[in-house]
Amino acid sequence: MKSEEVRNRFLEFFKSKGHEIVPSAPLVVKDDPTLMFTNAGMNQFKDYFLGNIKSKYNRIADTQKCLRVSGKHNDLEEVGIDTYHHTMFEMLGNWSFGNYFKKETIKWAWELLVSEYKLPENRIYVTVFGGDEAEGLKPDEESLNLWQKFLPEDRIIYFGKKDNFWEMGKTGPCGPCSEIHIDLRPEEEIRKTPGSELINKDHPLVIEIWNLVFIQFNRTNTGMLENLPQKHVDTGLGLERLTMAIQHKTSNYDTDLFQPLIRFVGSQAGVTYGESEETDIALRVTVDHIRAVSFAITDGQLPSNTGAGYVIRRILRRAVRYGFTYLNFTEPFLYRIVPLLTRQFESIFPELQTQQEHVKRVIKEEELAFLKTLENGLRMIDTFLSSKRKEDEFEITGETIFMLYDTYGFPKDLTMLILRERGFEQKVSEEWEAQFKRSLQKQKERSRADAVVETGDWIELNGKTSVEFVGYQHLEHESKIIKYRQVKDKSQNIVQIVLDKTPFYAESGGQVGDTGYIENKDEKIRIFDTKKEHNLIVHYAEKVPDKVKAKFTARVNKENRLLTMNNHSATHLMHAALREVLGSHVEQRGSLVNPKLLRFDFSHFAKMTDEEIQKVEEIVNQKIRESIPTGEKRDVPLKEAKKMGARALFGEKYGERVRVIIFDEKFSVELCGGTHVSHTGHIGFFKIVSESSIAAGVRRIEALTAVAAEKYVCNLEGTIKEVKTMLNDPKHIPTAIENLRNENKRLETDLELLHQKQAGAVKQELLKNIESKNGASVIIQRVDISDSAEIKNIAFQLKNQVENLFMVLGAVVDDKPLITVMISDSLVRSKGMHAGTIVQELAREIKGGGGGQPFFATAGGKDISGLDSALEKAKDYVVK
Repeated sequence: MKSEEVRNRFLEFFKSKGHEIVPSAPLVVKDDPTLMFTNAGMNQFKDYFLGNIKSKYNRIADTQKCLRVSGKHNDLEEVGIDTYHHTMFEMLGNWSFGNYFKKETIKWAWELLVSEYKLPENRIYVTVFGGDEAEGLKPDEESLNLWQKFLPEDRIIYFGKKDNFWEMGKTGPCGPCSEIHIDLRPEEEIRKTPGSELINKDHPLVIEIWNLVFIQFNRTNTGMLENLPQKHVDTGLGLERLTMAIQHKTSNYDTDLFQPLIRFVGSQAGVTYGESEETDIALRVTVDHIRAVSFAITDGQLPSNTGAGYVIRRILRRAVRYGFTYLNFTEPFLYRIVPLLTRQFESIFPELQTQQEHVKRVIKEEELAFLKTLENGLRMIDTFLSSKRKEDEFEITGETIFMLYDTYGFPKDLTMLILRERGFEQKVSEEWEAQFKRSLQKQKERSRADAVVETGDWIELNGKTSVEFVGYQHLEHESKIIKYRQVKDKSQNIVQIVLDKTPFYAESGGQVGDTGYIENKDEKIRIFDTKKEHNLIVHYAEKVPDKVKAKFTARVNKENRLLTMNNHSATHLMHAALREVLGSHVEQRGSLVNPKLLRFDFSHFAKMTDEEIQKVEEIVNQKIRESIPTGEKRDVPLKEAKKMGARALFGEKYGERVRVIIFDEKFSVELCGGTHVSHTGHIGFFKIVSESSIAAGVRRIEALTAVAAEKYVCNLEGTIKEVKTMLNDPKHIPTAIENLRNENKRLETDLELLHQKQAGAVKQELLKNIESKNGASVIIQRVDISDSAEIKNIAFQLKNQVENLFMVLGAVVDDKPLITVMISDSLVRSKGMHAGTIVQELAREIKGGGGGQPFFATAGGKDISGLDSALEKAKDYVVK
């Protein structure tokens, strides 16, 4: 059975049991501050479990894209080393929200695995929760009794809280779980050791394939467990492991989910999977990581140096590093796998096909950049090693290797490999490994300390859970607090408040959250931010109101909101104008809308020309002058909205019913939950202030509207007037500037000739002052040249002209001392001289430092008065 059929049978099976089949949520999480990526099938249903919203369906099934790069068994550096863990994986799941519970869940799980997938009954084991005295929890006898209908008691095993009690986090919904395991070992191994002894022992062929979670408690901030008003079911069945079991394989990577990719990469590298452990690991890393990176980019997360983008960059670079080191790829190769991946998933995740070219372009650009980093790192290590004349001077430590890894992205194992290849085998020690691990652990601890957030329990005031947003029509509204909690973030104490009705817009879709106040006759509480958390609109305040049950007027900062609305509506107009000017390939990749500016990231393959930017500005300003009424349609079925031509943002999670914003049905129709002007005329004026590249195939525009745009243009006019005055009020400023540039160029040429003449005279003087000592032609002198490039030029000329040259020059460049050492190759070989070592010693006299190659080195410093003593000290090296 092929993996595609395995997936389809799961969905069809639960559809037949009355489940609504829903699409996967994006891999990248947008509205959950506790997560960067979707790491479990239940993430998109958190609001249902938390009671924030009620599900339209009480039975749901899906296949969910998931990404894990940390936690138990999910250390990124281990993926690919074994044969069964992954970064990105598919989690099949079925869900019940207050509907069925343990009986149906266990019965259907057995029916699907044994009757539909034909897995052998005698290879299946299950675990159930064995209770926990400290928590006051009894063993899950209900699950035990249900499983006994299908399995003998010796294949039903009790485990404790660590393995069989699932929790969403430190607080929140939780409950006992029952895991289904399968033993895939050969019969002879099973006869020696029964599978029951290997459950939860990390055996690669005795594995968990399905976790059935029975959510019936809520963990409070005090650690207490409370019964939930409704019981829920959350199950997760790993497609990769299930496919391995059904296809009778001993590794996930041997299934048809990975083998086509492995064969393709192997053919490109000229290797065959199964022939070498090193290349096998490299192939597994490559095909696993390209899945994670491709889907993350598809869902809107570009590689970057921070946050989720940093994680994606790490995964991508790890794949490049393995390809570079073990598969001999010195040119970009990952991007060539994307079309094959697209075909593999086109029936279930068509979004990858839609964005294939964009994904390829981003990955290729990232590969090129990191291959350059690897090249620079190799050069850096070579320079370091060449500066060490003998092994006794070898000074690289585990901390140094961590610095290369952390600062420059240069992989530890590649550094180790290079050092071994260079003959420093004895120096590559276990101590290094320990030093590196300590440095890495310190970094992780610093990151954890920075990220520590202490969140209190919600204090509920009236039992109400629903929140009504009234901010489309109102900027102030009568409200009551329905719950609040206190949060300690680093050293800052924050109060999070939820109102029954609120005009405050919560940060979403690129638009920042509103600020303002909640107030009554007794007090006024500042709201400094508004965010969305699990579908709740959460207001960030500095203190708890004295009377939390009182009525308040929630008042949004009107000026900021109106400016933000200008920028948001202008963003829609600009998006449509970009598609008109550049082409229909333009898609939004991200945005920021706040009171000061709008920032818009979009797919495009080249820098925009001045003419293209001007054309976009003209179109947007024309639409502003037309004062087009803003069309708004709420609660529109998603399919109907798409038929209207509404544009959606890739990676954004939309419900079944959406809001559509229209500025002329023939011009701009977009799905959007943000706030907008009533007529485009309110925007006033639009001006693009920058256009740049932020990633391969992704451009960024920053623009201003209204008063900010006017001020920008006025400032430009003021600058032009100043320039005009400085140029004596020419009729044509560009011509005047061009004349200045030509005059400057002529003067630079004259100055260059003067420098060359001066340098030639210095060179002749140096040749006259050569002294012969100990078989060397010695020049040690202070020179009156203020250009370091000229000094270097003279040094290399003399090296080619004078045999056995030993030269040390002192000079003052930019009011700082400079020492230059040049030694002929013959002296380097015969006397073991090293210019880099010598210049380091001399640099102490000028309170500086430097280095270089054996034949040429320089040093700069702070103390000009030390130049003469440095030159005097240089004479000692000739006597040695």
